[in-house]
Amino acid sequence: MGRLEAICIAEETGQPKRPVPQAEFVGDHGIAGDAHAGAWHRQVSLLAAEDVQAVRGKIPDIGPGDFAENLVTAGVDLAAVGLGSRLRIGADVILRVTQLGKDCHTPCRIGRITGDCILPRRGVFARVLAGGRARPGDAVEIIQLVPRQAFQVVVLTISDRCSRGQAQDTAGPAATRLLAEDFGACVYTVEVIPDDRATIAGRLKHYCDGHSIDLVVTVGGTGFSPRDVTPEATAEVIDRPAPGLAEAMRAASLGKTANAMLSRGVCGLRKQTLIVNLPGSQRGAVENLAVILPALGHGLTKLRGDAEDCGRPA
Repeated sequence: MGRLEAICIAEETGQPKRPVPQAEFVGDHGIAGDAHAGAWHRQVSLLAAEDVQAVRGKIPDIGPGDFAENLVTAGVDLAAVGLGSRLRIGADVILRVTQLGKDCHTPCRIGRITGDCILPRRGVFARVLAGGRARPGDAVEIIQLVPRQAFQVVVLTISDRCSRGQAQDTAGPAATRLLAEDFGACVYTVEVIPDDRATIAGRLKHYCDGHSIDLVVTVGGTGFSPRDVTPEATAEVIDRPAPGLAEAMRAASLGKTANAMLSRGVCGLRKQTLIVNLPGSQRGAVENLAVILPALGHGLTKLRGDAEDCGRPA
């Protein structure tokens, strides 16, 4: 168990924060009075005191809040926590980790002041699940640890009828179970959204741009119907295609049904996240996903930055 070294807030974003003697944490909002509080996933930022101390060795006048962090913790291995981990601060406050690191603004004012802005590299961001009052010296405890090495997955079911509650989604939950039980992934969240191109593209960008998600699996919207626009939305947002995955799924499915050649699913990479389109039927989603699971672990490891030679035996 660790402790809370400092609480810092600022009224404007992009500015160093100032230490305060105590703070009120508001559920699903953040720290009262802090500019980063709000209805989003990066409500509270955390840095380890050990990381701050390493920079202080080079820049002695660094103080709490100079990296724009909200909380400085000591004795807590923030480098080990993955998405979905939960931390308790004091008696009442509970945080859920929602992002690891972030893109740094260029040029970064914090970086110019400190010489080394560690928040983008070492920062942990969280949402407030349970509010309450906290102050420096309070205990900080990891009450649910999701290992950082576990692959993080989002499952998006794309269906007009399911999103309106007119039909039950069976394919999304089936794909989720397969990813969790057979692949050992941590399913960060599941959503059901309509067959709307802008909505689909928006949710894909949301989870690929900042959440530290390894894999986004979409279920549905890959056929010939006029409302089947998942491939178009996916193609709109990816940076690099990964056609081999879609080809493998279609090839395997052709051995079972000629209709497999009608699937228009797209797979590709956006930044450090892989997006995979699956068909909307429960059987089709599970069978297609099972085809690519043997290669996903290696692919996602490479996407995380592993430099190991792909041809080298495991």
